[in-house]
Amino acid sequence: MSPARKKQKLLRCPTCSKTVAAGDPEYPFCSERCRSIDLGKWASGVYRISSPILDPEVLEGLGEISKRSQDDDD
Repeated sequence: MSPARKKQKLLRCPTCSKTVAAGDPEYPFCSERCRSIDLGKWASGVYRISSPILDPEVLEGLGEISKRSQDDDD
């Protein structure tokens, strides 16, 4: 493989699974349409980032942060 022919990074559009090159203007989507569809799914709540926090140490840390911010507000 010559230096001029670098391997191009390819990805599948998360909306329609069409192959998209890293240099494409709509990357990581294949088109503005797919980008808008994805945004609409986030806005309508189809996608969400949530999971219960089950680690007691993390819960304690969150409680301390919350308490400190309440004390700062007073």
